[in-house]
Amino acid sequence: MEKSLSSSKANFGTLPVFLTAISTILGAVMFLRFGFAVGSVGFVGTLFIIIIGHMVTIPTAMALAEIATNQKVEGGGEYFIISRSFGVNIGAAIGIALYLSQAISVAFYVIAFAEAFDAIKPWIQSEFGYILYDNRLFSVPALLALIWLMVSRGATLGMKALYVVVTILAISLILFFLGHTPYEEVFDSSQLLKGTDSGYSFFYVFAIIFPAFTGMTAGVGLSGDLRDPKKAIPYGTLTATVVGIIIYVFIAYKLASSAAPDDLLNDQLVMSRIALWGPIIPIGLAAATISSALGSFMVAPRTLQAIGGDKVFPNRFVNFWVSKGTKRNNEPRNATILTSIIALVFVLMGDVNAVAEIISMFFMVTYGSLCLISFLQHFAADPAYRPSFKSKWYLSLLGAIMCIYLMFKINTPYAIAAIFIMIGLYFFISSRSDTKKGMASIFQGVIYQFSRTMQVFLQKADKAKTEEDWRPAVLCLSKDTFERYSALDLMKWISHRYGFGTYIHFEKAYFSKASKASAEAKLQKLIKIASTSKSNIFLETIISPSNTAAIIQAIQQPGISGKPNNMMLFEYKKGEKEWLSHVVDNYSVLKTANYDLCILESSDRGFGYHKDIHIWIRKEDYENASLMILLSYIILGHSDWKNGEIKIFATFPKEHLAKEQLQLIQLTSSGRLPISAKNIRVIEAEEDLDRKSLINEYSIDADLTLIGFHEGNIKTENNLETFLGYDQVGNILFVNTFTSKYIT
Repeated sequence: MEKSLSSSKANFGTLPVFLTAISTILGAVMFLRFGFAVGSVGFVGTLFIIIIGHMVTIPTAMALAEIATNQKVEGGGEYFIISRSFGVNIGAAIGIALYLSQAISVAFYVIAFAEAFDAIKPWIQSEFGYILYDNRLFSVPALLALIWLMVSRGATLGMKALYVVVTILAISLILFFLGHTPYEEVFDSSQLLKGTDSGYSFFYVFAIIFPAFTGMTAGVGLSGDLRDPKKAIPYGTLTATVVGIIIYVFIAYKLASSAAPDDLLNDQLVMSRIALWGPIIPIGLAAATISSALGSFMVAPRTLQAIGGDKVFPNRFVNFWVSKGTKRNNEPRNATILTSIIALVFVLMGDVNAVAEIISMFFMVTYGSLCLISFLQHFAADPAYRPSFKSKWYLSLLGAIMCIYLMFKINTPYAIAAIFIMIGLYFFISSRSDTKKGMASIFQGVIYQFSRTMQVFLQKADKAKTEEDWRPAVLCLSKDTFERYSALDLMKWISHRYGFGTYIHFEKAYFSKASKASAEAKLQKLIKIASTSKSNIFLETIISPSNTAAIIQAIQQPGISGKPNNMMLFEYKKGEKEWLSHVVDNYSVLKTANYDLCILESSDRGFGYHKDIHIWIRKEDYENASLMILLSYIILGHSDWKNGEIKIFATFPKEHLAKEQLQLIQLTSSGRLPISAKNIRVIEAEEDLDRKSLINEYSIDADLTLIGFHEGNIKTENNLETFLGYDQVGNILFVNTFTSKYIT
């Protein structure tokens, strides 16, 4: 049976994390290219490179320490942290790129290791007569030795070897700092502040040097083999980062004060000319590169093992094969074999300079992700997020921004390529994965906090408002939600851009366990319908045995925008009077709440072709005119009505026809509404002509008809008569405003 990633481990402490990180930080770049940096941009410029580089690495190290002290970190290191924070899909996309970077880094360090033998090539030529041009004579055997070590003995022996090479590395640095040169005796310290004219730009040099600072997370890959990851990762990583900064500053000073700029530029092993014993530098270079290669060789297979353990790959056998560990301590032997093959291919290529830059890009993506996780968690205020070590949110934000900035500053094409590869991996993995959570898990908390902050802010904000800045905040209460979708559609259009909508499904029942379960099931069904139709409606359910109680309960719902609701919408089916009667009977309740009232009469025709909206106006309900026009304009703003148009019909006495038509034209044109003069029609109101007959005649083909009503229409014995008699017309929205609206 396959072993779990955490079932058995090497039981390492803090020191291996520190040694793995520091040996990667103080690696090939320090020995081969740091003199070039000082010679190119001077001591001050090199200090700026160190500072800017650590504006990425320090926030990342702190973010890593924070996240690691909050959760149980199992095998996979950075991949485990990212995947458990961003979701497996995103974590796997970053993890695969991270693994390839780590695997290719093995080849990069082994090739750099072969550079250490440049110092003995002249001796070999003079003693044996051989001219060695190809460094692969050194790099390939070195890699094969590493492969044998890792496959046969695993991380335990690898860690013992790491102790040896780190000791050699420390001795080489000590002898370097103890060395003296003739240049040092005549060196003027004021030259430290002077720049150089090497012809190399600052960011060109930065791109070469930056990989020297990127090893601080190397020890995290041992997370599955640590006795106490929550202690070992923060202490080991942060200590290695701080020690690395101090050493690099002193190296920069020693180089600037011990060798001329030309020597620093042209001799990549200039440190050997400064050291107390010159040969120790090639030996130290060999130790540094081989230790970095060892570190990467221990980390990369564990990253791949964790990815396979999450069943990320589309093939079940591949997942099983790469995640399988040895019986004794779960060593990722299969993943190590695959890593060896990748490393060998790149070593045989002999030149990974172009690949090294895109490796840096993927490392930057990883560091940026870690900083982003820390930053978002500071604002998510998740009670489950309780790290014993806490970074600062502004440091994490700085780290994330610097990662993106430096990616494009170092190499824009490679940065774009890295981002597209990450996106491609994400969509490929998501298309084959059952897990669809993605970033939702971490972003939900941030959204909750942001929403709360905005709601409180809007509630406390100045409530002074004018009729001109009115916008609809509509509450819809319906008990026939799943029989007709007309009310849902209307709410979707009103809430699309200009308005806010809360749709409440009314479950008429006594509150009980069964009715609550039924209401929750219907709410989930509603949410699914709303997601499919891409609506911006907030959905809710109410359980009540009384119609009046349900209406009163709905009226007291808070506005989702932070502002109070100002309109109530009800819906009933044409020909059915029961629900309409309950709404009209509660008119006084709505009046008390000072809510505008809209009642939608749904017909079997629905909203037709979403083309014609007719508005009917008369002198008695002139105040409703502005609200009807504004609602029509808002509905027309939805893409469902992209070919629609508004037509206004007004009935007035004969002597007022010309005046009223002119006023309507001025109203719509001054309000910049999409209503042309030819769509405004004023009809003579004759005493013997029934207005309902006119509406049935003119609006028979309308897709939505708006008709105003007022309190006097329903305070009669036949209070439902206002809403009846429109048998030839499709959907009708009856509108009654309690507050004046002005179109300006």
